[in-house]
Amino acid sequence: MEGKIARRSRISTVTTEELLATVLKLPLKERAELTDRLLRSLDELPEPECKQLWLDVAERRLQEMREGKVSEIPAEDVFARGQALISR
Repeated sequence: MEGKIARRSRISTVTTEELLATVLKLPLKERAELTDRLLRSLDELPEPECKQLWLDVAERRLQEMREGKVSEIPAEDVFARGQALISR
């Protein structure tokens, strides 16, 4: 039990950037497994928190479009690309 507590206190002092830098050094398979676990953990969020996260993403993307950082892709193009990938 003490090991878990020690790990928790150590992690609380690590910044997101430091954590990301460390994770990106992992082998591809380990990064993929970690990504899978993180994504699955999002399915366990309470509904209000999940909605807020999606709202944050939508607002960020809208801001990026308004600032010209990204551009729209017509839905027909998106579906065509998806179909082409599935058909391979």
